[in-house]
Amino acid sequence: MGSSQPSVKSMRTFKKVLIGLLFLLALAAAGLAWLLQQHPSLMPYSALGWRGTEPVTPSLKVSFLGVATLLLDDGETALLTDGFFSRPGKMKVVLGKVEPDLQAITRGMLRAGIPGRTGRLAAVIPLHSHYDHVMDSPEVARRTGALLLGSASSANVGRGWGLPESQIRVPPLGVPLRFGRFTLTFYPGRHAPTGFTGGEITAPLKPPVRVRAYQEGMSYILLVEHGGHRMLIAGSAGFEPGALKGVQADVVMLGIGALGSRDEAYRDALWRELVSGVGAKRVIPIHWDDFWVPSEQPMQPMPPPLDHFEVTMEFLRDRGAREGVDVRLPLQWQPMDVWTGLSK
Repeated sequence: MGSSQPSVKSMRTFKKVLIGLLFLLALAAAGLAWLLQQHPSLMPYSALGWRGTEPVTPSLKVSFLGVATLLLDDGETALLTDGFFSRPGKMKVVLGKVEPDLQAITRGMLRAGIPGRTGRLAAVIPLHSHYDHVMDSPEVARRTGALLLGSASSANVGRGWGLPESQIRVPPLGVPLRFGRFTLTFYPGRHAPTGFTGGEITAPLKPPVRVRAYQEGMSYILLVEHGGHRMLIAGSAGFEPGALKGVQADVVMLGIGALGSRDEAYRDALWRELVSGVGAKRVIPIHWDDFWVPSEQPMQPMPPPLDHFEVTMEFLRDRGAREGVDVRLPLQWQPMDVWTGLSK
């Protein structure tokens, strides 16, 4: 009987230690959950906000719909980057599987005024193949008859959703493509360096799946030309060194997600490649909002520790002031004339 006593004491000690560890784990989880609700304020950057009083030229309207979703519409032809409206919540993204939310897509398309099967929406363009870019694209293309125009990985997302091959196209790099009065040219880019960078989707992808199944594939930097204007769209805070040599653009729609977590040297290099290197006169940050927040709610910057929005905005504001580049936060779900006030 005496020999069993140490064993009982050991078990009691083990239970106490286990309870303590579980308590600390619960405390850490609660702390992380609290942190993820602490969105940085947009108020310190109100001077950079779009005033909304500038006339929107009927020749081309650009609307920011969250993340890297942009609607370009000249009244005859419309183009949509990514078309991401589902925005599944944190728990589903971290612990479950994701798939297009058909009701959220319906609400988003109606709110944005995206035309149905009129033929006006010519293309849906995933800028890379992570779920917050490509997941909804095939459904938007299916509903509108638009072309799914993206990488081989994006093409496999379209195939997995049942989109016909006639609506799927992988664009050649560096070759101008015409859609109405738009000219699009695709250049190679990179995702911002994170744990989700890289990988290919090599077979038709059928949701629901884990978010990790949405591998990056090819990332694009998109040059849009329309009516003598040039705009560059970068869906992520990454770049392929030298890929834009000789490219010129007045306006850059610049994805800044995770940029605040990079060092100063990286931010400097990204500015040189995507802003000063193309002669940009205006930078409009995109992909800064928390894509776990439903799109019906006001956009809020991604919270720490996932990003450092204030660091990025201070960098952009300082660099823009030094080099004479106008930095503006976009309107949310409202059309903008992104070239207003810029001299030719």
